[in-house]
Amino acid sequence: MTYRIVLVVCLAATIATQASAQDNGATPQGPRVLSVANGPTDEAIASRLRAIVSALEHDEITVSVNAGVVTLSGDIADPAVSQNVAGIAERLEGVVAVNDAVAASDDIAQQINPAFERFRARIDQLVARLPLFFLAAAAFAVIVILGVMLARMRFWDRLAPNAFIAGIYRQAFRVACGIVGIVVALDLLGAAALLGTILGAAGIVGLAIGFAVRDTVENFVASIMLSLRQPFRPNDLVEIEGDVGRVIRLTSRATILLSLDGNHVRIPNATVFKGRIVNFTQNPARRFSFDIGIDPDADLEATRMLAQSALEAQAFVLDDPEELVWIENITEAGAILRVTGWIDQNETGFVTARGDAIRLVKDAIEAAGVAIPDTTYRIRLEGMGNSPDMVSRPRREEKRPPPSKAPPEPHAGKVAQSEEKALIPLVAAERQETGDLLARDAPRE
Repeated sequence: MTYRIVLVVCLAATIATQASAQDNGATPQGPRVLSVANGPTDEAIASRLRAIVSALEHDEITVSVNAGVVTLSGDIADPAVSQNVAGIAERLEGVVAVNDAVAASDDIAQQINPAFERFRARIDQLVARLPLFFLAAAAFAVIVILGVMLARMRFWDRLAPNAFIAGIYRQAFRVACGIVGIVVALDLLGAAALLGTILGAAGIVGLAIGFAVRDTVENFVASIMLSLRQPFRPNDLVEIEGDVGRVIRLTSRATILLSLDGNHVRIPNATVFKGRIVNFTQNPARRFSFDIGIDPDADLEATRMLAQSALEAQAFVLDDPEELVWIENITEAGAILRVTGWIDQNETGFVTARGDAIRLVKDAIEAAGVAIPDTTYRIRLEGMGNSPDMVSRPRREEKRPPPSKAPPEPHAGKVAQSEEKALIPLVAAERQETGDLLARDAPRE
């Protein structure tokens, strides 16, 4: 029973609250009313706006005000002027609306006049700032000249490991001085904000140039590395990626060789730095080797010792390291001996020494009655019978020296000088030109 009484009381209170809300909101809410009480009169608004337009030197604009509505009329050359005046009118007290009836003028002279006025104003401003420009230019010139003078000092040569790196240091210092001069000049002109734009544009241009001359930059960096750790010296006999010759010079872009045929070979430094370099001049001792075949029926050990003795008797063959001869292989044609020996490249030519060694070992083997196999083959076709078209050539008999013939005396004289040494005067003449990055006192790998 109590629960029902409480429910009835709550319903009654809710109905009473809704009825009270309806009584209080009987008058519907309408649109907001623009209050103009105690506002300025139309004449006051017009006078104020005309004074502003006159102060801005826009006398071609006519101003009229009626019931708080401002009307702008007239002909102007720059539409931006009417927008500016309309914006000012909207902010005046008492203005209800702005009617912008200003039209663009068709008079060419009137259209050119604002641009001419702006140009003349800029000229006047430039003339007024000329002393500041001269001061900024003088500061820039002083800093740049000071940088050039300091870059010419000799201490850069002591600071850098070679002349090429010293030149890079000097150039980097000049560029740094130029950048400092630009910053100081822009700061004096009050245009330091332009520095970020200039550096950004320079970075983009530098990136584009870097991609365009990527190979040149790679060769330049390789030149720096090769000049710091030089793998060869002038006049060294080297082999670089299959090209053999004596080194003439190392430039900022390429390594120049004089080939054994007397031709100039220019190899990009990037290829030299990343490629395989064989320096034959680094070690004076150099080994030559060749193969020679003998009759398989001969005494192999005695023939091997004979070849080694013939090589050992030659004056151009070094005793240390000693010469070696071994049996390399046995084929259908016979046994193959591998003959090796060492020479001093400063005293003996490599190619001529190898040629003389081949001749002397061959003569010694043949003088001992050991045949050198003939590699001529005879082809026999089975089942062809005695065809008249098939002409049989008798096998050439091997010429064997008579067993009683004594071996020739070993040749003890020196061989001719190396053909590589003939290039040394040519390289010396070529090196009279400047621009070489190789130095005798530089560390070498």
